[in-house]
Amino acid sequence: MPLTAKLHITTSYLNLNSQSQSQSQTTINKRNLNTHLRVRLHPIYRSNPLTPLVFNRKMATAGSVKAFSIIKSSLIDPDGGSLVDLVVPESELGLRTSEAESLPKVKLTKIDLEWVQVISEGWASPLRGFMREDEYLQSLHFNCLRMKDGSVVNMSLPIVLAIDDEVKEKIGASQDVALVGPSGDLVGILRSIEMYKHNKEERVARTWGTTAPGLPYVEEAITPAGNWLIGGDLEVLKHIKYNDGLDHYRLSPQQLRKEFDKRQADAVFAFQLRNPVHNGHALLMNDTRKRLLEMGYTNPILLLHPLGGFTKADDVPLDVRMEQHSKVLEDGVLDPETTIVAIFPSPMHYAGPTEVQWHAKGRINAGANFYIVGRDPAGMGHPMEKRDLYDPDHGKKVLSMAPGLEKLNILPFRVAAYDTVERKMAFFDPSRAKDFLFISGTKMRTYARNGENPPDGFMCPGGWDVLVKYYQSLQAEETSQKPTVLSA
Repeated sequence: MPLTAKLHITTSYLNLNSQSQSQSQTTINKRNLNTHLRVRLHPIYRSNPLTPLVFNRKMATAGSVKAFSIIKSSLIDPDGGSLVDLVVPESELGLRTSEAESLPKVKLTKIDLEWVQVISEGWASPLRGFMREDEYLQSLHFNCLRMKDGSVVNMSLPIVLAIDDEVKEKIGASQDVALVGPSGDLVGILRSIEMYKHNKEERVARTWGTTAPGLPYVEEAITPAGNWLIGGDLEVLKHIKYNDGLDHYRLSPQQLRKEFDKRQADAVFAFQLRNPVHNGHALLMNDTRKRLLEMGYTNPILLLHPLGGFTKADDVPLDVRMEQHSKVLEDGVLDPETTIVAIFPSPMHYAGPTEVQWHAKGRINAGANFYIVGRDPAGMGHPMEKRDLYDPDHGKKVLSMAPGLEKLNILPFRVAAYDTVERKMAFFDPSRAKDFLFISGTKMRTYARNGENPPDGFMCPGGWDVLVKYYQSLQAEETSQKPTVLSA
């Protein structure tokens, strides 16, 4: 099924819905439109027909019929036109620090601090702080924000800061508050604040589509949070650092854009994951680059962008994933010259089609103009029943229709599995389905815990060794914590 092209046609060019337009004029205009667009697009993957391929019509010429001649090739602008950077200039740091020390204090949780990083570096551009009530309601009910000029930017997840009654009382009538990190250090200032009620049930129901118990982010960040939300304009005293040996991977959108320019990228395709990279993932990423080259791009760059914020307890920890990813590049499964590995600092909600819009939006602000979306993106199993919480296909369908994401090219994930005949990961062929083996995350963990090797070609040896080491250490830790039963 071919990809479709979504056109934004001004009414001055064509208005087929006009009541005053004659039938003959409509026919002429339709014929002219078809003449302009008689271009055969080569599909990247078999995909839902709603998938847009955004392009600039001005690039199409009458003498050119190549697909790449109409594909938008420049790195796209961030939402709002410019990246937000909320870190206080060095020259003002002393003054702002002294001011923060004198203000009422709001202590941040670890997840709150991750959101401070997300906002301050521009991942949520044009958002300039924790949401005030009008922004919160737009995000919660419409998945987007309307700008002063009438344009719309996607904002599918509320980015808010919760406080309890005691903190609210201490703030009193103050217009500004200081933000204090989990370790007690001053992080920043929230100015011109607004406090409003935190209706947790409504927030959870609208974000996740369910209020079933057991949602990881809800249990970690919402249930224990206060009954008030506080919004305002954010100023951050210093760039957020974690000093965990991974800060060099935490490139801001501005830093990533500079790196893309340095490498002279004419396309950037982003791939997010919160799991180790196996050879099926690598096949998809390498195949995507090949397809982009066939479309006429000369230097497509892969942004391998694992999520680095909060994840649920049974996910592979960030430091293990980053070590595994580095082995994938060392073993040559991905080309280091055309790949940038960086950390996306957002916490994970596991909110399916609602959250995947946020993941795509963040990559727009980082400069990516192509986004790979897979099966059940940002999804998880239902916490109470043995089924997926979301329809596995809805994520990619929603991305193709979401307001504010029209400028991003969506690349649906082509399913890969282990080909038992070819003895390697390959794209699934339904005509010989019996030849393919799907290795689930549970199966992979079982292999690693038992020290068994997966089928040859499933994962690069260096990357697999990292996982075996992690899961066996985890198993040893669990064994050591079990109580010893002494026989009589």
